[in-house]
Amino acid sequence: MLEGLQIRNFAIIDEVDVEFRSGMTVLTGETGAGKSILVDAMGLVLGERGSSNLVRKGAKRAEFTAEFCLSQLPKAKEWLEEQMLDADNDCVLRRVINNDGRSRAFINGNKVPLQNLKKLGEMLLDIHGQHFHQSLGNRNVQRDLLDHFGELNDLALTTMKKFVDWKACSDKLQVLEATNIDRQAELELLQFQIRELKELNVQPGEFADLREEQIKLQNSGRLIEGTSTALELLYEADPTNAQTLLAEVTQSIETLSTFDESLSPLADMLHEATIQVSEAADSLRRYGQSLDMDSARRDFVEERLDTIKELARKHRIQPDDLDALHNDLSDKLHHLTNANEYDSQLRESVSREEKRYQALAKRLSAKRRKAAKRLSEAVTEAMKNLGMPDGIFVASIEDIDPKEPRSHGLDQITFLISANAGQAVMPLSKVASGGELSRMSLAIQVIASAGSDIPTMVFDEVDSGVGGSIAEMVGLRLYDLGQTRQVFCVTHLPQVASYATNHFRIVKISDGKSTKTKISLLTDDERIEEIARMLGGIKITARTREHAAEMLAVDNRKVAIIKSA
Repeated sequence: MLEGLQIRNFAIIDEVDVEFRSGMTVLTGETGAGKSILVDAMGLVLGERGSSNLVRKGAKRAEFTAEFCLSQLPKAKEWLEEQMLDADNDCVLRRVINNDGRSRAFINGNKVPLQNLKKLGEMLLDIHGQHFHQSLGNRNVQRDLLDHFGELNDLALTTMKKFVDWKACSDKLQVLEATNIDRQAELELLQFQIRELKELNVQPGEFADLREEQIKLQNSGRLIEGTSTALELLYEADPTNAQTLLAEVTQSIETLSTFDESLSPLADMLHEATIQVSEAADSLRRYGQSLDMDSARRDFVEERLDTIKELARKHRIQPDDLDALHNDLSDKLHHLTNANEYDSQLRESVSREEKRYQALAKRLSAKRRKAAKRLSEAVTEAMKNLGMPDGIFVASIEDIDPKEPRSHGLDQITFLISANAGQAVMPLSKVASGGELSRMSLAIQVIASAGSDIPTMVFDEVDSGVGGSIAEMVGLRLYDLGQTRQVFCVTHLPQVASYATNHFRIVKISDGKSTKTKISLLTDDERIEEIARMLGGIKITARTREHAAEMLAVDNRKVAIIKSA
């Protein structure tokens, strides 16, 4: 049950704090006072989409807080526990919309995604908009109403998800079948490319090694000549080679070190240098002997490099990536070769998912037919109390073309109506007048709500298009619904308002510079004044007040009769 609502800086509402009670609550006020704005605020705090233009001019943010009692809502408490949110009997929902369009949502002080606020809100409160009757002729709306009445929403959602799974597999199969035509050509191309790479047999790092060898072979003459000269200067040119000269210097310093020991380290260094020069000369000699001006080897290396570069250009990659390409093409060939096996597996998946969808859809269809029978009887009975004593309502279900299954199941649902005796039932969208549509809409919504476990219902001017005795019947139906749950009704009809157990008046106050909305719970005397105002007339007279008081008294007696019946 909704126990309290706080609104800050929303549209023409500056600040509103209101507490609510159980039973039937009406919200009345002059046109433009903000009655429906209050309902909009309820929707926003329960997760409906909002925008920055909802924020009161000059304010930084709009804030909405709703307090609910969950003592009779085990499903909501269970959901809160699953989300690791506080799950006491009291639950506080809060929504903040900034003037830059950003929005935040909270449950029991914990910041949550907006969809979580909406999910919980669907368990707490159900809003029926003032223009709902205009969409009542839509078959999708009719199907949703039937599912809501029959408590089939979860099964319908599961059926839809299974349909999506089935279609996803089916789409994959269609794509695969479309590519089967080109599969053989692609297979032959892959086999040729892999054979070409295999014959060339490029090893990892081979291209870099060949480039290094190519440079060495191309400059072998210079290398031989240079190493020979270097070797002669180091070791072989006698007596002026570096080895001989260094040996003489070393001998001289060693002799001098006998006179000054501080020269001994220098003598050791020169001795080490002599050894290193000797080792360098040996290495140069071996390197020179290893050099080969083999033109045949050079031609082979250059031809091999050209072949590798040509194949790399063909595939538009670097030569060093040929080995990786070989592996990639081999993987593609493997998958393509095994495509027939994948094709078979996918066909099995399509068949399996279709069977699962069909089973769910048939189960949903059977339950819909039972619900349709109950809904037809209940609405037909309700029509008698709404000024259509000879009215007949039928929630018709027809099988759709089995070749064109749909996400919502195997049924085509159409609401049929006959408003007068002897008149054949026809689609509601084609035969109902505006007033009949309003009454039908109200009857269906009230009946669908009566079968729901949602504890709070909000009806926003659903009584538009009716008046007189029919309006009284509407009020009585809403009052009766309020005996088992909390009902809010925004109305402009005094006949409906007079049935309320709680009556709030919404007024708009302006000082010429700004406009604000005020909401007040009316006393018995204030209710008489408000009902009198709603009855009409430029001036409220004593007769009007007497009429209003009489309506309240008579309706109370009617309620007593209904309750005792």
